[in-house]
Amino acid sequence: YAMLLSLIFLIVLVAAIVGFVFRHEIKTNFESNLNLALEDYNVTADRHSEAVDTIQRTLHCCGVQNYSDWERTEYFSQRGIPRSCCKNQNDCSEEDLKDPNKAKLKVFVDGCFFLVTSTMESKMSVVAGISFGIACFQLIGIILACCLSRYITNNQYEMV
Repeated sequence: YAMLLSLIFLIVLVAAIVGFVFRHEIKTNFESNLNLALEDYNVTADRHSEAVDTIQRTLHCCGVQNYSDWERTEYFSQRGIPRSCCKNQNDCSEEDLKDPNKAKLKVFVDGCFFLVTSTMESKMSVVAGISFGIACFQLIGIILACCLSRYITNNQYEMV
């Protein structure tokens, strides 16, 4: 049991170190994937389009860097900026969303990349604290498992 807990502890430790070392690559990868999701955005209910809509509605943002990122997409030429960017869903018409100048007043202007990364970075201290707490419990479990094993081994020799 102590060896199993030690193995799990080492896997979590290595994952944390790799995540910290490659955090900039993770950001770059996220940004490129968000750009790809915008390019492939469509009205059908695929996972990437739903994810983009959810991010934009939840964080009150639009596009990757700003709302004008949508102008370079095929979706914009057909339908304009998506409704998930609208500040007020009732006040957004399709004509407004097709005109970037009118849309600027009706949609969120901030990009999602900065908001997502800043939200993740602000929550990292909470994640680190929880991870540290779990690691402490694992270390206590490893120590107690070793003590129990030693106690059982010592008692077997005394019985003879």
